[in-house]
Amino acid sequence: MKIKSLKLKNFRNYDLLDLTFDDSANIFYGDNAQGKTNILEAVYLSGTTKSHRGSKDRDLIEFGKEESHIETIVEKNGIDYQIDMHLKKNRPKGIAVNGVPIRKAAELLGIANFVFFSPEDLGIIKNGPAERRRFMDMELSQCRPAYFYGLQQYNSALRQRNALLKGPPGTVQPEMLEIWDVQLSALGAQIMEARQAFVERLYAIAQGLHSRLSGGKETLGLAYAPNVAYGPGQDVEGLLLQALTQSAREDIRRGFTTVGPHRDDLAVYIGDVDVRAFGSQGQQRTAALSIKLSELALLQEETGETPVLLLDDVLSELDPSRQRFLMESVAGCQCFLTCTALEGVRGSGLEVGAVYRCQEGALQKE
Repeated sequence: MKIKSLKLKNFRNYDLLDLTFDDSANIFYGDNAQGKTNILEAVYLSGTTKSHRGSKDRDLIEFGKEESHIETIVEKNGIDYQIDMHLKKNRPKGIAVNGVPIRKAAELLGIANFVFFSPEDLGIIKNGPAERRRFMDMELSQCRPAYFYGLQQYNSALRQRNALLKGPPGTVQPEMLEIWDVQLSALGAQIMEARQAFVERLYAIAQGLHSRLSGGKETLGLAYAPNVAYGPGQDVEGLLLQALTQSAREDIRRGFTTVGPHRDDLAVYIGDVDVRAFGSQGQQRTAALSIKLSELALLQEETGETPVLLLDDVLSELDPSRQRFLMESVAGCQCFLTCTALEGVRGSGLEVGAVYRCQEGALQKE
C-alpha cells in the first residue's frame, strides 16, 4: 500500500498544495511551526476521518475560509482509490471514494492503513487511560471496520444513558435504565473481547521488539485491563449487564455511567513494574517505541499490506541506537517523516526518496 499523491485546498496554513510522493521515504524539514506536521495530519485524516491531534474539523480549515478540501490517491493491491474529503465549518464532513459519496466513516476505514508516531505518543505510557483506549480503538478500527461501527453504536447508547442519568433529582429510577443496559452489555462485550484479542497479539510481537531494543536486559509486559473483570470462558455480556444493573443507583447519584469498556485501560510493565507510574523516561520511550512498531507489524499481518508510516519529529526524541533500530524496522515501508534538519536523517540509514523544505506553508522539493 502507498500514498501516491495529495492535494490540499484551504487546509491549515496551505492555500493550495499538490504533491506526488516517492514509494520510500518522503522527508519534510524546516523550522518549527512552518506546516510540516500539517502534511502528515492531512494524509492521516484522509484514511481515518480523524485528526491525530484530536482537532475538530472547523479547526483544520484555513483561517478566514468556510471549507477545506483534501484529495488523496491511495494505491492498494494494484488498485487506485481517490479519496475526497470536504471539511465544513458548520456541517459534517463529506467523503467520497472514487467519486461515490459514502455515508459512514466505516466505509473508508481499511482502504489506507497508517501508523502515526510522534513525541506525543509517549502519552500512551504517561497519560491517563483515555489515551490508551484511543490507541486500542484506532488500531482495531483500521484492522476491522466492523469494530468501529460497533464502537459508534456503543458510544451512542452510552450518551443516551448518561443523558437520562442527568435528569432532575428523584425523576430517574433504576428500571428506566434497563433498555440502555441491555444494549450496552451486548455491544460492550464485543468491544471487550476484541480488545482482549488485540492486546494479546500486540504483546506477542512487542515483547520480542522490546527485548532487542533493550539488549535483552528488560522484559515488556502488556495486559488488557477491563473495567469489568472477567475470566476465560465467562459470559462477558452477562457480567457486564450485571455490573450495569448493580451500579444503577450509584450512577443515578453521580449522573453518569461508572462501569463499562469506556473505562478500560491497557497496562504496560517492565518486569513487574508499572512503567507509567515508576518507569524512567528512557523506559517509557522504549516501551512506546516497541508498542508502535508492534502496531506496524500487526497491521501488516492483519491486512496483508504494509501500512504507511508517519513519523513526526521523532528522531529528535530518540538516542542514536533507537534511531537506528527504528529505521531498520521500517525498511520497506512508505514513510513520511518530519524533522528540523536533515543531518539526523542522513545518518540514520533510512532510504530517502524525496526531500521537501517547508517554509511558511510553502514546499520546495530538493
